[in-house]
Amino acid sequence: MKSRILVFIQFLAIFLMILPLGGEVQNLYSGLVIIIAGIIIGLFALKAHTPGNFNIRPDIKENCTLVSHSIYKYIRHPMYASVLLSMLGVLVLYANIYVSVIYLLLLVNMLSKMFYEESLWHCKDSAYKEYAQNTYRLIPYIF
Repeated sequence: MKSRILVFIQFLAIFLMILPLGGEVQNLYSGLVIIIAGIIIGLFALKAHTPGNFNIRPDIKENCTLVSHSIYKYIRHPMYASVLLSMLGVLVLYANIYVSVIYLLLLVNMLSKMFYEESLWHCKDSAYKEYAQNTYRLIPYIF
């Protein structure tokens, strides 16, 4: 149930952030470049998965395998990084308090989702501990 709530909040925040579409754009080119960078990271993450291994919820699927190659060699949560970066681009596009507050909610939610997923992986796969020690969560060489 917890994972469903986290995913619901994630999609609600994304929906609320893109509602201002058609509003006053502040930084068109910067925002679009950031959004595209986020999408590219997401595509690399999806490409690294075998069919049926990807899950939008932080729950660990029964027959899933730990992905530790491609972009996952550098960061453990490229899909979360993709969402956060893309939505940062939306924030840059609209640059207002409404979108800023919703982005903050999204950031807190995604971090909660990420830590919850990691706790599940630690219980499921002993190799995850070593993988976690050798990779960053979201941003290479920083976090």
